[in-house]
Amino acid sequence: MTQVSPSLLITALEAAGEITRLRLLALLSEAEVTVSELVTILGQSQPRISRHLKLLAEAGLIERHREGAWAFFRLADRGALGEVAQAIVGRLERADPLLATDHARLAEVRQSRAEQAARYFAEQAGDWDRIRSLHVPEERVEAALAEIVGTRHFHAVLDLGTGTGRMLELLAAHANRAVGLDQSPAMLNVARARLDHGGFRTVQLRQGDIYALPVERDGYDLVVIHQVLHYLDDPARALREAARTLRPGGQLVIIDFAPHELEFLREKHAHRRLGFSHAEVGTLLEEAGLAVESKSDLTPQANESDRLTVSIWVARDRRIVTDLIPAREVA
Repeated sequence: MTQVSPSLLITALEAAGEITRLRLLALLSEAEVTVSELVTILGQSQPRISRHLKLLAEAGLIERHREGAWAFFRLADRGALGEVAQAIVGRLERADPLLATDHARLAEVRQSRAEQAARYFAEQAGDWDRIRSLHVPEERVEAALAEIVGTRHFHAVLDLGTGTGRMLELLAAHANRAVGLDQSPAMLNVARARLDHGGFRTVQLRQGDIYALPVERDGYDLVVIHQVLHYLDDPARALREAARTLRPGGQLVIIDFAPHELEFLREKHAHRRLGFSHAEVGTLLEEAGLAVESKSDLTPQANESDRLTVSIWVARDRRIVTDLIPAREVA
């Protein structure tokens, strides 16, 4: 375990040393939860819950992020205090009647989320399915991404424009931490319900602007932008922001349409661009300071002649990661 100063450890233990705050830590180890949801689960007032959360956050045991008017909380999972939080929760007896009741109420809250997301998705399903049917099957796209990723394991993965969270489902098993970002609260609700159902506990969701990413610089080994660039009025700016988040030697994967002429996508579905050429994306990646590693096309097969081609670009941060050789080995 990473070392922590005595004063910080005392503050953390004092913050955790109260029954409601222990219950909160247990709940936040299972899912990202809002204040209103915690009020429902614990049956306590909003001001009281907020005070407890404030103490836990100040002690570094939980993390907070905003999505519009909502704030989500989760158990800290990084750094020395994250390890302390994980250790405290790991020692709790989950069969305790109080904790078991909290867990059951959390399950009800998550079920409510799932039902709300299902209603939204049902409303959008017609257009969604129509657009999906226009390009090569998603199974081929996912297989191509799986081949790029291979058996590697990443410290952290970032999915920009995560939508329903499908890319996170595919990549979460390859990462210690997977973060999905989207500007739409409605889509994040869909993704959260989907990931809750799948039990993906290392995944975090964030609302944010792809032009001003609310994530750390140099923090991610792999960044994915799947079917997002064609919605943007400034793809170059988005790619510069994505490049900023890569660790030295980190990899960026872009999946989008090759050039096409389906003008109705622009008129009815807010597509800004009707696909991208390899030359155009290659230039954008170079201007973002990245080295293009590969470019490929998934073209329609014989029985898919009326479908669009999907292109995939892989680029890498140019900075080189080197491991220092211990002096005794040099000697």
